[in-house]
Amino acid sequence: MATQLKKIISPLWESTRDLLPIIIVIAFFQIFVLQKPIPNIGQLFVGTGLVILGLSLFVKGLEIGLFPIGESMAYAFARKGSVVWLLIFSFSLGFGTTIAEPALIAVADKAAEVAAVGQVISDTESTRAGYASGLRITVALSVGLAIVIGVLRILKGWPIHYLIIGGYMGVVIMTLFAPKEIIGIAYDSGGVTTSTITVPLVTALGVGLASSIKGRNPMIDGFGLIAFASLTPMIFVMAYGMLI
Repeated sequence: MATQLKKIISPLWESTRDLLPIIIVIAFFQIFVLQKPIPNIGQLFVGTGLVILGLSLFVKGLEIGLFPIGESMAYAFARKGSVVWLLIFSFSLGFGTTIAEPALIAVADKAAEVAAVGQVISDTESTRAGYASGLRITVALSVGLAIVIGVLRILKGWPIHYLIIGGYMGVVIMTLFAPKEIIGIAYDSGGVTTSTITVPLVTALGVGLASSIKGRNPMIDGFGLIAFASLTPMIFVMAYGMLI
C-alpha cells in the first residue's frame, strides 16, 4: 500500500517542484511589483492543480508508452536490416508527429490571421485555412526530411557538428532572400515543431537506433535528431514564403 501511494505521490511532487519557480515568479510580480491582489484565486488554485495533474500524467504516459514504443520500433527496424523501410518510417514519423503538434497548429492559425490582416493574403476563411494548412504541411515535410538526415547520420556515423553548421549557414543565406514577413514565422516554426508529440518519439527513435547498431554510442550518436527537426523548418518555411 505504501509503495503504491509513493508511486502516485512521487510524480505529483515532481510536477509541483517543476512548476514552483513559475508560481513564485508570477506571485512575486503580482503582489510586490504590481501590488495588486491575485484575481480569481480559487480558479487559479484549481487550474494549477489541473496543470500539475496533467503534467504528471503526461510524463508518466511518455515513460510507459511513447519512449518504449519508439525504442522497440527502432530495434525492430535495425534487426530487419532494411534501410529503405527504416528511412520511410523515419520520414513518416517526423511528418505525422509534426502535423499533429498543437503548438504548430496554433502558430499556423495565428500566422494566417496576421497575414490576412496585413493584406499579405486575402482576408477570407478559405484563404486563411489554405495558408495555415500549407504552412503546417511545409513544416511537417521539413521535419520528416530532418529525421531522415538524422537517421542517416546515425547509420553512417557522420559528425553532427558539420551538418548543423552547414544547416545554419543555409538558414542565414535564406534569410537574406526571404520576404521579411515570413522570416519571424520561419524562425518560430523551428521551435514549435519540437514539442509534446515530436520530441519523445524522435528521441526514442534516435537512442533506440544507436543502441541497436554495433559501434554506435547512444550518448554520442543517439541524440541530435531534435536539432535537425528544429533547423530544417526554418529553411522550408522561408522557401514557402518566397513561393507564395
